[in-house]
Amino acid sequence: MTTDTRDPIRLIQNGLQQLGHAPGTIDGLWGSRTARAIKALLAANGRAASQAPLGPLPWITEAKSAFGRHEARDRSWLMDWLKRDGRSLGDPSKNPWCGDFVETCIRMGLPDEPLLGALGINPYWARNWLLFGQAVQPVTGAVLVFARGSGGHVGFAIGQDDTHFYVLGGNQSDAVTIARIAKSRLLGARWPATFPPRPQRLPTMRPGEYLATTNEI
Repeated sequence: MTTDTRDPIRLIQNGLQQLGHAPGTIDGLWGSRTARAIKALLAANGRAASQAPLGPLPWITEAKSAFGRHEARDRSWLMDWLKRDGRSLGDPSKNPWCGDFVETCIRMGLPDEPLLGALGINPYWARNWLLFGQAVQPVTGAVLVFARGSGGHVGFAIGQDDTHFYVLGGNQSDAVTIARIAKSRLLGARWPATFPPRPQRLPTMRPGEYLATTNEI
């Protein structure tokens, strides 16, 4: 009889997650996220993490502040907005800036949120956002990562219908918009490690309200 040596750490990670102290992926590996979750639990004297504060999600408030801005018409404004967190990919009219948009929203809305590993090095590559925070089912405000050929697209979940997610994001029709993106393209949904999850179902939206996209540019 063999015993998986990762099982004890998986049990710890599951317990941390149930108490709201996000340990990252439940993989049985002891990493920095699990260690931080243990420290958070001890700091809380063994109590469950506090509930998410009521009111708007701060990173979504940031995202909405740029809603409608276009990479050509509002180029200077958008370049300044994307640089507020201290870094930027550059000219949005010349670069794929969906990751830059998400990074700015997260860093401004959640200044203590860690961006680790490849995500911290290159948050502009959409698929690196699969390393962000913790995995969740798609809920309002979650970071959604989509396949787009060998690359990807990233934005924030705000709604759904039977076949598509409604995504608030940048570089969608060259602007900050709400786009309708096929659920079949979803690679993962992620939630910040520093903000207690809100287990609320995505609102149902009516097909036809927003443009369906297959190649976000």
